[in-house]
Amino acid sequence: MRQRPGTAKGVIFITLEDETGTVNVIIWRNLFERFRRAVISGRLLRVTGKLKRGSGVVNVVAEKIEDISHLLDGLTQPQVESISKDSTTSFSLHHGKGN
Repeated sequence: MRQRPGTAKGVIFITLEDETGTVNVIIWRNLFERFRRAVISGRLLRVTGKLKRGSGVVNVVAEKIEDISHLLDGLTQPQVESISKDSTTSFSLHHGKGN
């Protein structure tokens, strides 16, 4: 969720969520301009910054934002491991549904 409240004076707030919980990301205006494309279009973001905790709330003041959405494609692909039987022959083990 991305929010840009009128009272925020140039600050953007993003809520990120994973299987462990949520974190609020605070993005200052000058940083938003540098990472605008990632913030607006990214489906999976890596945020680097300063962690602040208080009153049961976790915030990250962003310093760097990366769009790593391309990694989502790998979640639907089965993993393949190559195991060498000897020095000249190898075969693959497929992991995933139906393999």
